[in-house]
Amino acid sequence: MAPHSAGLLLFRRRGVGFEVLLGHMGGPFWARRESAAWSVPKGEYGPGEEAQAAARREFEEEFGHPVPDGAWVALGESRQAGGKTVTVWAVETDLDPAAAQPGTFTMEWPRGSGVQREFPEVDRFAWCAPEVAAERLVKGQRVFVDRLRDRLTGGQDPAAHDDGA
Repeated sequence: MAPHSAGLLLFRRRGVGFEVLLGHMGGPFWARRESAAWSVPKGEYGPGEEAQAAARREFEEEFGHPVPDGAWVALGESRQAGGKTVTVWAVETDLDPAAAQPGTFTMEWPRGSGVQREFPEVDRFAWCAPEVAAERLVKGQRVFVDRLRDRLTGGQDPAAHDDGA
């Protein structure tokens, strides 16, 4: 069975638009990359765990704080290029990315050296407008920002709104 991941896409409204909170993936592979190197806080779960519980757990591990209060808006699933199915919810909130205290992982680095080093799962978080998120997010997660935009605007592009003025 292909792996499953679940995550939370936090958002805040700004004027006629919105911003989403993304995390830059930690570790040496992602260190010098910006484009397609950011992610929704998410992680894998197995058959004994509910997707929503996994999304909550992964947010807390990656951001280092409990999930903010707010209604969870289902953004559905997306099958990633590697075969993983990702399920995401959106939660409206406004928190300070500098407050993050990310969890860590250990890996051999440099490869083949026999030296184990610890790296943050996410090395920084930032609020991004949808256009910026489209560039920063790994390709398979961009659909969730589009779905959130559709939910918030009823399918209308707020930038294209003409009130006749």
